Amino acid sequence: MDSVPIEDAGSLPGVPDAFQRLWTPHRMVYIEGENKPTDPGEASCPFCRAPGRDDADGLIVRRGELVYAVLNLYPYSPGHVLLCPYRHVSDFTELTTDEAAELSAFTAQAMTALRAVSHPAGFNLGLNQGEVAGAGIAAHLHQHVVPRWMGDANFLPVVAQTKALPQLLDQTRQLLAAAWSRL
Repeated sequence: MDSVPIEDAGSLPGVPDAFQRLWTPHRMVYIEGENKPTDPGEASCPFCRAPGRDDADGLIVRRGELVYAVLNLYPYSPGHVLLCPYRHVSDFTELTTDEAAELSAFTAQAMTALRAVSHPAGFNLGLNQGEVAGAGIAAHLHQHVVPRWMGDANFLPVVAQTKALPQLLDQTRQLLAAAWSRL
């Protein structure tokens, strides 16, 4: 094949251009909503189904009486944990006092376990209430605990719409579950 002028190369599949591309076709599952529930009921809710699986298969890090911790299947950073009540509720105001207390305790425990495992410089903690507020699964309340490091938001998300995660979810789950059990 003859060489292609650099300004035309980007439009041809498989032809190198001036940029090094990091292709992540596996992200299309998330983008297209393949694992997103089809209705707001408990039957299709991944947060209602996860506790019925074994910990490794369900990516469950810790089980409490009213709340459990599960790794985010589409993490923003390694160790991104979701804290979920077992009960299928969509709004923070629907939690019982005991559920809210255990959610708070799990937040502190998740931060402590993550510090022991991966020494983050900080955390983002958040509840996205409703689809308009960014909740990917709005029907089941879940709190994000996202460990952060200096420089972790590098050029990849901006240039390549890609996150580089240096650890497999199962490795993260094992390390975090072991650290949490020592608390």
